[in-house]
Amino acid sequence: MNDTAAFPKLFETVPDALIVVDGTGHIVAANGHAERLFGYEPKGLLQLPIEALMPESARTRHQQHRAGYMEHPRVRAMGDTGQALIGLRKDGQRFPVEIALTPIESPEGPRFLASIRDISETQRARQALIRARYDAVVARMGQLALEARDDASLIADLPRLLVEATDIDAVAAIFLRPDRSGVEVRAAHGFDLGLLARLAECGPSDSAWSALTGGSLVVIDDLADAASVPLPSPAPRIGSCAFVPLLDRDLAMGVLVALSHRARRFDHDALHVLGSVANMLAALMQRRHTEDQLAHSQRLDAVGQLTGGIAHDFNNLLTIISGSLQLIEVEFGDRPGMSELVSSALRSVTRGAELTSKLLAFARRQQLSPRPIDPAALLRDVEAMLRRTLGESIQLRLECPVDLPPAHADATQLDTALVNLAINSRDAMPRGGEITLAANLISNLENESEDLGHGEFIAFSVRDTGRGMSPETLARAVEPFFTTKDVGRGSGLGLSMVYGFARQSGGQLRIDSRLGYGTRVELVLPVTRSAPVAAAPTPAPMSRGRGELILVVEDEPDVRAIAEAFLRSLGYRSCVAANAEDALALLHDEPRIELLFSDVMLGDGVDGHELARSARVLRPELPVLLTSGYNENPSARDSGFEVLHKPYRREQLAAAISRKLNAMT
Repeated sequence: MNDTAAFPKLFETVPDALIVVDGTGHIVAANGHAERLFGYEPKGLLQLPIEALMPESARTRHQQHRAGYMEHPRVRAMGDTGQALIGLRKDGQRFPVEIALTPIESPEGPRFLASIRDISETQRARQALIRARYDAVVARMGQLALEARDDASLIADLPRLLVEATDIDAVAAIFLRPDRSGVEVRAAHGFDLGLLARLAECGPSDSAWSALTGGSLVVIDDLADAASVPLPSPAPRIGSCAFVPLLDRDLAMGVLVALSHRARRFDHDALHVLGSVANMLAALMQRRHTEDQLAHSQRLDAVGQLTGGIAHDFNNLLTIISGSLQLIEVEFGDRPGMSELVSSALRSVTRGAELTSKLLAFARRQQLSPRPIDPAALLRDVEAMLRRTLGESIQLRLECPVDLPPAHADATQLDTALVNLAINSRDAMPRGGEITLAANLISNLENESEDLGHGEFIAFSVRDTGRGMSPETLARAVEPFFTTKDVGRGSGLGLSMVYGFARQSGGQLRIDSRLGYGTRVELVLPVTRSAPVAAAPTPAPMSRGRGELILVVEDEPDVRAIAEAFLRSLGYRSCVAANAEDALALLHDEPRIELLFSDVMLGDGVDGHELARSARVLRPELPVLLTSGYNENPSARDSGFEVLHKPYRREQLAAAISRKLNAMT
């Protein structure tokens, strides 16, 4: 065949677009189908370079390919390219094509015939099948997610199922370590051991690390150094890879790594199915984590209510014991040996009171006196004290910006909480180590954490390099009386107290720990813009009464008897009532009553606050002093009545009554 003019009818009747190109790559002949396919007028394709019919991004590569083909021409059927080719119409529209090439001879020199077919409909049908298969994959993953016993079982099966359902060669599920120091491979399929080891040792320069820390999709279409990350046989090399992040509230907690021996394997559909599976897995893990947190919080609240009730009853018993001992001390303290015995017993009462104080802290019913606190100054004070107590084997570091706003909290309780955390860290490092005290400003402006309110917070943290906690221990860390220490070395109330203090202060306690990687405990407290203030002054010394009549309201007879005895020993007279109804009757009938002293919990449906408000209706100027084994400071502030914590000492009662009576004079 020497010229298309010899068979013009055949050239025009072939259903495919036909183009003849000369040795320079210019079009020398084209049939009507080609002109219509590419959107040119008759004869409009002649003398155009063949690269004009393809996107600009592919032209340089095609010129190199064309030069090689013309040196070694051969017949190539449609589909032999192994990849989709893109055509470019005159109006700029792109469309997929298949091309068959045939070298021909002519008097003018070598010519090359290209038979071109628009495969848009074929490709759409193929893509529809692929997408249907991918949709089935996502649906299957969703079903497995609902049926999975836990996150670990789902993650273990996920890579294998993805590899089997798609033509991706290898998939791995990688997660950040709790301390974000690196990553760990939770499950993989299609990888060899060397590559898994390399992934597990990811550092800041690795693509996987970038995907994890950046939380964004990373796709590498053509790996230059394919030999460094080999796939198992039969795949000869890695041609492309994708890193799809697993996000937890916009922060990456892990990544799906997918590898293929084909270059440019990860098109829109493949990335869509990987992204759908990753989002589903992340959402499931978030939901289960939230459910676990809710269940844990509800369990702690239930335990808190129980411990609060126990502490209240125990404080009543301690009030009786302490009061009796103090009265014995007043009456018989001058006898030989009696003072020492009573003092020893009172020290035991004090230790019992400290125990109930920790229970009340966990139950969020302790008395707090929040005020603005300078974080840097507080940490310096704690550091100075800890350096004298932690021992030489412990290195103590302090990290705190000097310009932090004040925290709003009870300074004494915060100091105690940080010391308890540091002591726990020391006990976790029997051979020595490093403890870091730190404070940072954090925000919850978008309510990322449901346990915190809206606004800014100071995060006080204690970080150690100790042995860390197992997941089982971490799950129970703040439960009261739970301890991993030997018998006699701890009550199991340290973290419970810190947890209760944080929640009662409007904050949060966060614990991040893993065996072999140490522990980080973060105490999050609200910020105040008020200036730090000095501590409260020392209470006034004990004073005596002058026969004033005081109404004592207490439903426990033995506690009521102790209160009466204290008042007599302090120079006051008393009348008593066991409930609010009797107390109001006495107030109505006895005008000489000069102060109401009532327990908060009266057991008849009317508490001490309600009684005090009703008493003020009868006697607007009547001084009121309340007492409670719960030490419910928040309700006391709301009602405006002072609450004296049980078990109280005689001098504390004297000082409180003196303040109330003097305030009315």
